[in-house]
Amino acid sequence: MKQGRVVRTYGGYFFVYDFETEEVYRCKIRGRLKQNDIEVIVGDKVEFQELDEGEGIIEDRLERKNRLFRPLISNVDQVVVTTAIREPDLHFKLLDKLLVLAHAADLEVVLCINKVDIPGLKVTKDEVGFYEDIGYQVIYTSATEGEGITELKDALKDKISVFAGPSGAGKSSLLNAIQPDLELQTDNVSDKIKRGKHTTRYVKLLELEHGGWVADTPGFSRLDISFIKPRNLQYFFAEFKEHLDGCKFNSCSHSHEPQCKVKTAVEDGVINEQRYQSYLQLLEELKENAKEDWRR
Repeated sequence: MKQGRVVRTYGGYFFVYDFETEEVYRCKIRGRLKQNDIEVIVGDKVEFQELDEGEGIIEDRLERKNRLFRPLISNVDQVVVTTAIREPDLHFKLLDKLLVLAHAADLEVVLCINKVDIPGLKVTKDEVGFYEDIGYQVIYTSATEGEGITELKDALKDKISVFAGPSGAGKSSLLNAIQPDLELQTDNVSDKIKRGKHTTRYVKLLELEHGGWVADTPGFSRLDISFIKPRNLQYFFAEFKEHLDGCKFNSCSHSHEPQCKVKTAVEDGVINEQRYQSYLQLLEELKENAKEDWRR
């Protein structure tokens, strides 16, 4: 029995990369898997039988490490949260929302700040350098100038990575800079709406010549964090952790309560003000979602 990984799906077929031969087989799924509602998606490790040359049938899906819903993919090692410093302008709430989603999925995070050639590297670090202080691996890149491409390539080596970020941030351009033969489609940022058009239509895994796989995925059209309870949001902001036990109230939301150690840390400059504002905005969003659920 052969083992491999599903690297894309199309027209009812599953394209499986054979771990041993490194060839890709076009496979169908054994009927009993469908009957038992065993889902097979991109990223899954599977056992399959070779039929005719280049053709096969999937007999079983092996155990998953994880499963993401948006994009629909499994067995991911890390998410590369990618944002541009300009064109489109950096949106801190959106960036922090992506980081929260990555932590909620228990994924490693690499933060990629792209288009640093536009304002200059020093200006960029002045604006977003606090993410490094929090403990994130931050890579500053320019797909056009080649800045940071080697560092990003090293971060992707031997891992399955998903790129996440707003359209127009340059995700496809970065991957093309890492490996030009990928030839991913790119679009410029619209002057009218100041954001990019989605250039990726479906999920597929692309093999990197230096080792590893990267998911070429559709843009994130809706970032849903409604599954997170408002009181749990605090745990997805790593810099809050050492201050949580010092609050007067065990149920402190770190928004309006007196004697809150998180708020004190913000006032003292220990916690970044911009990050705290993102937390408050996301907390309010979750509270509104909870109210809507209650009304239903």
